[in-house]
Amino acid sequence: MLDPALPQLVVNCRTLYFSWLPADPDAVAALVPAGLRPHPGGQVFMNQYVVDDASQTSGFGAYSLTYLGVTLAGVDAPDGVTPGGWWTHYVTSSELVRRYALGRGAPALPGETTIAGHDDALVAETSIGGVPVIRARVRAGETGHVVYHGHHRYVTALDGRLLSSIYPVVAEPATSFEIESVEFLDPDHPVYVLRPENPLIIGFGYYAPRASFAYPGGLTLLGDPQPGAADAPAVPLPAFG
Repeated sequence: MLDPALPQLVVNCRTLYFSWLPADPDAVAALVPAGLRPHPGGQVFMNQYVVDDASQTSGFGAYSLTYLGVTLAGVDAPDGVTPGGWWTHYVTSSELVRRYALGRGAPALPGETTIAGHDDALVAETSIGGVPVIRARVRAGETGHVVYHGHHRYVTALDGRLLSSIYPVVAEPATSFEIESVEFLDPDHPVYVLRPENPLIIGFGYYAPRASFAYPGGLTLLGDPQPGAADAPAVPLPAFG
């Protein structure tokens, strides 16, 4: 069992990370809990990634994961520029990763992510319950020599309290990058509310055949406890037994 309070490292995973403007910005904003504010730009973000081998992680093993959510205002990353994000969905193929993420307040559920293709044409697909729910088609060039490095901030909720984590990231993006389409395939699934508007408007993004990041060792309480919060502090987080 992995203690969710411990840091974890993932290296050289295949990663597609980008954002878009949603078709229904009011419905997307309604997903953000009290105590947080959606970013004025109204962007939805998504990261689809695949860890091909257990040697790429400090304890998770091989797995795939898609997380997506709403860009926030007022909780930027340490650079003071990159907005933080609120996870609305967190889909992973690993039961171990799912339990670890749940212990950190992530809305984790089982599912599969694949990234497949040839030459510069890639298809990233996320399935839940064996049914494809998100499909992104991308054109990407060769791995570049310019390295992206920085931090992301994500906010979760645990026992009614908002928790903030800073995730260090180092990635080697492809030299060229274009999102051709983003399809939300199941109108009856709750994730459908995050679908992009038509025509598709992309905010930021990259595809990196090698991206590395760490789950930080500690979480920080953000603001005041939310209604219904437990009296005991949410950190340090409990270990799984």
